[in-house]
Amino acid sequence: MAGGAREVLTLQLGHFAGFVGAHWWNQQDAGLRERTDAKDPPGELCPDVLYRTGRTLHGQETYTPRLILMDLKGSLSSLKQESGLYRDKQLDAAIAWQGKLTTHKEELYSKNPYLQDLLSVEGVLSSDGIWRVKSSPNGKGPTPLTTATTPEPLTPPQGSIRVWSDFLRVHLHPRSICMIQKYNHDGEAGRLEAFGQGESILKEPRYLDELEDRLHFYVEECDYLQGFQILCDLHDGFSGVGAKAAELLQDEYSGRAIMTWGLLPGPYSLGEPQKNIYRLLNTAFGLVHLSAHSSLVCPLSLGGSLGLRPEPPVSFPHLRYDATLPFHCSAILATALDTVTVPYRLHSSPVSMVHLADMLNFSGKKVVTAGATIPFPLVPSQSLPDTLMQLGGATPWTPLSACGDHSGTHCFAQSVVLRGLDKACHTSQLTPGTPLPSLLHACTTGEEVLAQYFQQQQPRARSSSHLLLTPCKVVPPYPCLFSSLSQHGSVLDTPPTGAAVESIPVLGALCSSSSLSRTLGDLAQELTKLNLRRWASFMDAGVEQDDLEELLQELHSLAQCYQSADSLMD
Repeated sequence: MAGGAREVLTLQLGHFAGFVGAHWWNQQDAGLRERTDAKDPPGELCPDVLYRTGRTLHGQETYTPRLILMDLKGSLSSLKQESGLYRDKQLDAAIAWQGKLTTHKEELYSKNPYLQDLLSVEGVLSSDGIWRVKSSPNGKGPTPLTTATTPEPLTPPQGSIRVWSDFLRVHLHPRSICMIQKYNHDGEAGRLEAFGQGESILKEPRYLDELEDRLHFYVEECDYLQGFQILCDLHDGFSGVGAKAAELLQDEYSGRAIMTWGLLPGPYSLGEPQKNIYRLLNTAFGLVHLSAHSSLVCPLSLGGSLGLRPEPPVSFPHLRYDATLPFHCSAILATALDTVTVPYRLHSSPVSMVHLADMLNFSGKKVVTAGATIPFPLVPSQSLPDTLMQLGGATPWTPLSACGDHSGTHCFAQSVVLRGLDKACHTSQLTPGTPLPSLLHACTTGEEVLAQYFQQQQPRARSSSHLLLTPCKVVPPYPCLFSSLSQHGSVLDTPPTGAAVESIPVLGALCSSSSLSRTLGDLAQELTKLNLRRWASFMDAGVEQDDLEELLQELHSLAQCYQSADSLMD
């Protein structure tokens, strides 16, 4: 049990959501490893919010994500759906039949080398009584939290990564994985590609009962469930799965927060017209239906636009990434997600999910945008006021919601988190008597610096900010994305040899922005130009013409919520 923590249950729906989720759980696992002794004081983040304790059949205590994930046949590769952590090996070895027995075994997928290590590790009982995974014989696998030094994990070759299970380094509970057998992950046939297909999955008693059973299992063991977070593919049929799941949660768990993260892969090609049209339709239907049943919806993408016209992917001054690789894109989005969700995962004075959503979604503004600075560019000789002053009036983060340029837009409300800076850098280091370059340099705490800065940037916005010492972990299998400039020119945690970056400072934000008026309006405008008779297969999947007309009305209504007072007067 979580021991008084305000628990959150995560639903992870779709294959790209699996990539983002795998990176996110890996990052949290890396943070947990730094607590080498159960007697250490608790850190700033409370892992019990997202993790749960349990017991194997042999009575050993485990610590696994409080997670339900749904994906398609073929997405697990060689990972077992029932998980190896809770298997009874003695029971597996016992065979009741005494007669002649012939066994036929077929390996459907070759095991990724990294996954082979994970599956071969054994558990150890640590000093705090919790069953943890120990290092595999070659020193490349997960290590117990009680180990003083952690062997470097094996980073899988990026070209070999087909599925998220190829690089997930945490064990999952047997009730976490729910496979949708009627659709395929690979191949051209049997794909889950339309919103209506996804909706129909959770109308089938088989899958609905399975989801409800898992929900009840996790919810009933919580001391105080503050809400749910849904990581959901927005570009394919999983947008429909997410919409029905959010509707189910809203009906069964009224009063609990539902935070939905709509995930889209990187850039796309004009050479795939049907795929692009489906992506547009799925995204539009997903945003409208998810916003109707969620407390908050945030699209997350490294693409430049949600529409049909391809835009260049976003760029980070100190990152080198390949936007065509889901392994890279998902790592960056996971880092942003790990940062913007900090407020409701704090050990002390947490902001509840309900309160965070209420601050951002007032007046019907259920959709928000995300942004992040990865890594935050603080050089060793500077303080936080110095760095923020150098930014001037520019938006201090890179947009991550495919809503275009935010310059000139109005912010109604924002939640900002800055993590990973040494406390000595939080305030000005000027000697007494030196003229202050800005009001920021007069602040006596880092929290005051952030509050003052965002008050200057957006004086009419409702703003909440958090400052943490805890950085974001980026150890393997997190990809090596950091340029030499970012390693040598800013505060990054590198080993003594300088071989690789282990943790980074990150600035992340959730914003209710007037830019969404244009983004949602443009989506509606593009949909009105479609000749739907050319895309009858999408409608055949369970969406009718009336549904499309209603969608357009809802998009226009949602877009109007984000018109600033200035634009209305114009």
